[in-house]
Amino acid sequence: MSSIRIMYNQLMPNYRRVKIKGGTYFFTIVTNKRQRLFHSPKARELLLKAFDHVKQFHPYAMEAFCILPDHIHLLWKMPEDDEHYSMRIAEIKKRFSKTYYEEISKTISKNSKQAKRGENGLWQRRFWEHYIRDEEDLHRHIDYIHYNPVKHGLVKQVKEWPSSSFFDYVKKGVYEIDWGETYEESKDNLFGE
Repeated sequence: MSSIRIMYNQLMPNYRRVKIKGGTYFFTIVTNKRQRLFHSPKARELLLKAFDHVKQFHPYAMEAFCILPDHIHLLWKMPEDDEHYSMRIAEIKKRFSKTYYEEISKTISKNSKQAKRGENGLWQRRFWEHYIRDEEDLHRHIDYIHYNPVKHGLVKQVKEWPSSSFFDYVKKGVYEIDWGETYEESKDNLFGE
């Protein structure tokens, strides 16, 4: 009888992600040290362009999004034959970082570990992901995404925040323009902030 030996790096966290072809996922992606990179309208524009650029080569459906000063929330539907959202997020981060350095700021402080790993100092290394299980879960996350600027005290009403998909949902008739005034946020922290 042969024995099986399992080896792993004890210094690395046991980090697993749910990957389902054609799945719908919610993501929270945070800037390094919560830098307020997206306070600038130009930075938000560069991020939207990075989304579009990556989508040309690696399709996904952007179901909902919100860009806040120091983090973003996304809800994506993956293609039926594809589960590689991590690669897309990495490519978006790379594309945004490249154009950010070219068009906005030539330097961002980074620590010695980031420099050693070749990281650019704009993003946290990891991101939060949640697989959307059903329609209720989907609607809860879409609402959370659109309400987030109010939650963080950036605006008093959802309609005051321009950098989200909220107005697309108003056009589709999903929300009234004054949606969010009576929204009750879930007390569970299921959103990766």
